[in-house]
Amino acid sequence: MSEPAGADDALVVRSLYEKRKKIYPRAVTGLFARWRWVMVWATQLFFYGMPWLQWNGRQALLFDVTERRFYVLGLVLQPQDFIYLAALLVISSLALFFFTAIAGRLWCGYACPQTVYTEMFLWIERRTEGDRSARIRLDAQPWGPGKFLRKGAKQALWVGLSLLTGFTFVGYFHPIRELAPALLEPGLSPWLWFWVLFYGLATYGNAGYLREQMCKYMCPYARFQSALIDMDSLVIAYDTARGENRGPRSRKTDHKAAGLGDCIDCTLCVQVCPTGIDIRHGLQNECIACAACIDVCDDVMDKMGYPKGLIRYTSGNAVSQGWDSTRMLQRVWRPRVLIYGGLLAALVIAWLWSLGHRRDVDAVLIKDRGSLARMVSNGSIENTYRLQVTNSQEVTRRFDLHAQGIPGLRIDTATSLEVQAAGNASMPLRLVIPGSVALEHAGQTLRASVAVAPEGQAPDSPDVVHVEASFTVPR
Repeated sequence: MSEPAGADDALVVRSLYEKRKKIYPRAVTGLFARWRWVMVWATQLFFYGMPWLQWNGRQALLFDVTERRFYVLGLVLQPQDFIYLAALLVISSLALFFFTAIAGRLWCGYACPQTVYTEMFLWIERRTEGDRSARIRLDAQPWGPGKFLRKGAKQALWVGLSLLTGFTFVGYFHPIRELAPALLEPGLSPWLWFWVLFYGLATYGNAGYLREQMCKYMCPYARFQSALIDMDSLVIAYDTARGENRGPRSRKTDHKAAGLGDCIDCTLCVQVCPTGIDIRHGLQNECIACAACIDVCDDVMDKMGYPKGLIRYTSGNAVSQGWDSTRMLQRVWRPRVLIYGGLLAALVIAWLWSLGHRRDVDAVLIKDRGSLARMVSNGSIENTYRLQVTNSQEVTRRFDLHAQGIPGLRIDTATSLEVQAAGNASMPLRLVIPGSVALEHAGQTLRASVAVAPEGQAPDSPDVVHVEASFTVPR
């Protein structure tokens, strides 16, 4: 038996979870920083401005879930057009594979909403609390009027931007020009307020607090990017052969004679990284390819009088084998990239062609299962159906109906149907064949069709939709 623990023994509790160390990204300027802000402006001008754009007297981009219609500029997409959205998602995924195979996580570094909104929230934070060192000092200070005002101003601006984002997002699903008044209506406001606050809270939490944790722990892209890149993909890399041995020195020091590399170990590449990694340790899952480390390192190299590019976009093979930029870029266009590019181009062309040749009218004919067939006057046989017609044009249209496929087949109900703009209409439809035809085909199921033609057009016009129907003849 083991001896009982003595009084001097101490209980040690170890957590399996690493405590988060707050990251204070330093502001950086340079080529890639300017490109990031170009993408911030481009994406946010589109996001905040698009709902206000009008087209044919209605919102140009509106996903009207209540009416089950999507408006995309001049297109009106109905529920049966969901295939186009599915194809667009496939194209987006393939585009992600294509660009990742070429140059890693370009999406993450420049266009991902998490990156874009974090950049915007950080800009507000720097304007209210200062840059990195000032924010560290402010957080270490006890609460006082100055700290309260700075923190309060930051939070007020964060909340305002988050609510504006939530309001705009909901404006893609509810007409944005009617959204503000609708928020004040008791019947509509609870759900609208819920979604505005929900997306506003998501923006506030993700960009204000979670930040790099979204990229490091929650986003699956970082986990499967290793399957999409190889040694010829362009990634952000530290040139170890050139940079080591690292160490501080003055500008006048002959660092080569002192056995030092070009890296002065200033750690600025770590300070500007939004995920807090040290790129000098190699490519890591947490790297979002924002290239902030390239900008700040190039600035340091300029000040030291060294060549730029200690940290740069390059490939694993280029670094290990000493390739120049020409050879490196030649290897970018390898079979994997060409296959991705070919598939992407083919899908985009097919998607655009299909969308351009999409009919603006659709029809469905459903047979009445409660009464397959019945005999009417003079031995004629009648089958009953329900016809539903969808009009994807934004004008009210009338359609003429024509029965085809069986000799003597006729429609024994109304032969025209009016459908409202971007709407649906249905009607009962009875098809009848003469008794003489029924005797010839007793006990058979015949193939018939109904031509749904825009008013005034012949049944054989290219714009006519033909709906197949099975016609049952009893014995």
